[in-house]
Amino acid sequence: MLKIYNTLTRDKQDFVPIEPGQVRMYVCGMTVYDYCHLGHARVMVVFDMVYRWLKASGLDVTYVRNITDIDDKIIKRAAENKESIHTLTQRFIDAMHEDERALGILPPDSEPRATQYVPQMLDMIAQLEKNGLAYRAADGDVNFAVRKFAGYGKLSGKSLEDLRAGERVDVNDGKHDPLDFVLWKHAKDEEAAEVKWDSPWGKGRPGWHIECSAMSSEILGKHFDIHGGGADLQFPHHENEIAQSEGAHQCQFVNVWMHNGFVRVDEEKMSKSLGNFFTIREVLKKYDAEVVRFFILRAHYRSQLNYSDAHLDDAKSALTRLYTALKSLPVRPEPVEGERIDWNEPHAQRFQTAMDDDFNTPEAVAVLFELANEVNRNQSLEAAAQLKALGATLGLLQRDAQDFLQGGVGDGLSETQINERIEARNAAKKSKNYAESDRIRKELLDAGIALEDTPQGTTWRRA
Repeated sequence: MLKIYNTLTRDKQDFVPIEPGQVRMYVCGMTVYDYCHLGHARVMVVFDMVYRWLKASGLDVTYVRNITDIDDKIIKRAAENKESIHTLTQRFIDAMHEDERALGILPPDSEPRATQYVPQMLDMIAQLEKNGLAYRAADGDVNFAVRKFAGYGKLSGKSLEDLRAGERVDVNDGKHDPLDFVLWKHAKDEEAAEVKWDSPWGKGRPGWHIECSAMSSEILGKHFDIHGGGADLQFPHHENEIAQSEGAHQCQFVNVWMHNGFVRVDEEKMSKSLGNFFTIREVLKKYDAEVVRFFILRAHYRSQLNYSDAHLDDAKSALTRLYTALKSLPVRPEPVEGERIDWNEPHAQRFQTAMDDDFNTPEAVAVLFELANEVNRNQSLEAAAQLKALGATLGLLQRDAQDFLQGGVGDGLSETQINERIEARNAAKKSKNYAESDRIRKELLDAGIALEDTPQGTTWRRA
């Protein structure tokens, strides 16, 4: 039976869906004002792995991952770029989807945008107000009254006293208590019309936390199976989601809470201030996307993940060994669907045991290497087919082995050569030679290099 570590109870538990055979899962997605970074990549890959394994286990999964397309950071970035919020967010949503496809991420079953669910947020805030858990502050905001919700702190394990001691917010901002958080932000006069909605409390926009509570309950119901996200969201975002949702609906919100670990860079926490902050696109200029996916899955999802060139190089060497085993066969097998895995075969049984133990991908990957060794020893088509089939449940080993081992399409061009072609294209555009500009773009795309024109200039990635 599948066991999952539940952050709420702080132990591994047998996973029993609320409805037999069906799983409803919600994962906090991206705030789209910039390119996705390595931390986002880990969330995407980890919960894609969870989604794949639940389906491979015969469960009917409804996977929802939201998009936050209204937020203070979005408003600020759009103003800096002198562009509309819709233009900014759509550009980065498109970029996010490109990154996902590169990393082999399956699309979620539903991808709601916050701006599409404002009516549901207003209904939830009104219910909280009716239940005595929300109030309108003197500054016009509507806040959640934390001390009136008895269970606050149960996810993070923090007491109200500990939180109060570490709180820096003064009560003179209109809050009744420094711990209270905003549900509805009153509109400022200088803000654009596209960030203002009518409400019973005047024009404004939703707070960040209420967005996920409203979207998840609207799509999956008031009580569902799994809620996931990065460890940085455990407090306060997920803690506040519980307070809002259970405070409004008067029932348990989520059965199992899952959080993936932080990404560190050369043993330091990834941070823009430390200069060790990498976008997915920057990493994919140096490493094959499947290598990055494999690197993420080699570590257990709850552990910290240390990014370095040495670790990526090691991941590339390891993945190369798996593909080399497939290349050595006289006839390379076609990809095998997950339902055709022979689960009675010993390797598959060990793989399943590992994955059912809180998605223990390091142990599961070790089984893949055992199969690769058998392929190399016996030139076994059956072992190779099993290797590809089990790899598919992790989103790995589905490419032509020869293509991967040759470096993938586009690797024949160096970064210098790519940049030279981009400069030539820019010169062609400047001289209004659009035919030449289009020719260079197509030449690069045919070589596996995708270009993107942004307000800051042209960027590229390996397609």
